[in-house]
Amino acid sequence: MEHHRIIDNELEILRDRVLLLGGETETALQRAMYALTERDTPTAHEVLRDDNQIDQMEIEIDRLCVDLIALRQPAARDLRFVISVAKITPILERIADHACNIARVAIDLNDEPRLKNYVDLPRMADVASSMLRTALDAFTQGDAQLARAVIERDDEIDVLYNRIFHDLIDLMMAEPDKTPRGARLLFVAKHIERIGDYVTDICELTVYMAEASIIKHTN
Repeated sequence: MEHHRIIDNELEILRDRVLLLGGETETALQRAMYALTERDTPTAHEVLRDDNQIDQMEIEIDRLCVDLIALRQPAARDLRFVISVAKITPILERIADHACNIARVAIDLNDEPRLKNYVDLPRMADVASSMLRTALDAFTQGDAQLARAVIERDDEIDVLYNRIFHDLIDLMMAEPDKTPRGARLLFVAKHIERIGDYVTDICELTVYMAEASIIKHTN
């Protein structure tokens, strides 16, 4: 009985750490987009500065996972949870890296004249943030149905990405002097699109954890 209580406590700590990391990652994305759309260079620098904290959180969670498996030898669903956390943590760190790349674009563009508008980029980022938040809820609750619903939303990201891509290409063809700035915004759109893919990966791991079924590479 004592052994199970210790495992439950440590699993709860692990769950809290993942939620904290996920929250920091989502905040990094939101602040990077704010820095871009509001031309707030100090905020962009803060995103880059705070990335070190996210890296340290990833290292801590990885250590907790190793210790749990080695010392507590969890079985069945508990083991799937720990394995899923070990896989989700680097995914969250990579999402934060994409946020840093967006912040770097903001720093570059904020010194140049603003393009006419940022098309649907903020909307695309809002969808990605919402997906990430819901994916983390699904994971911590072990809700495979909710995870599957988030996966379906990735189509929204793809539709917005295609619209942004074509809008920016049209802009750069019509006004070649805006090509360098337009190209940077294309990179931002691609970063957000990749974040959507990473959120899908998190949801696939949630289904694995909850149902012991692997849906990756399946329709």
